[in-house]
Amino acid sequence: MPKLTFSAKAHSENPIKTIVQARNFKMIVDEPANLGGTDDGANPVEYLLAALAGCLNVVGHVVAKELGMELKGIEISLEGDLNPAKFMGQSDAERAGYQELRVAIKPDTNADQATLEKWLTAVETRCPVSDNIGNATPVKIELG
Repeated sequence: MPKLTFSAKAHSENPIKTIVQARNFKMIVDEPANLGGTDDGANPVEYLLAALAGCLNVVGHVVAKELGMELKGIEISLEGDLNPAKFMGQSDAERAGYQELRVAIKPDTNADQATLEKWLTAVETRCPVSDNIGNATPVKIELG
């Protein structure tokens, strides 16, 4: 199968708010008021959680179909903790990103436990966003 390339372009509307264009979709990336934003959109780390949830949903349904498992829907709860000191330039003690992500997936299905375990293992290993988060992915940032 040939590789797929995805792209996005972005510009800053102000020092806190970013407008991202991906295909025909405009996304507003902003911070809540208590972090200096206008709360016009989710913040970057919330979008990361949303990206993971969206990917788990898609892959979950693909895998369920392959297993012949009836899947009416999936509820996904995600949370993570990060220390803002690094990105605020106040400390180098910890990394800037999430220290851990916790994800609870609740499939609406009548599949047995063995099928659910097989399904979850496949979903975890095949989700591209989870793979990018869980493994080092080279990121090359340069002046454009």
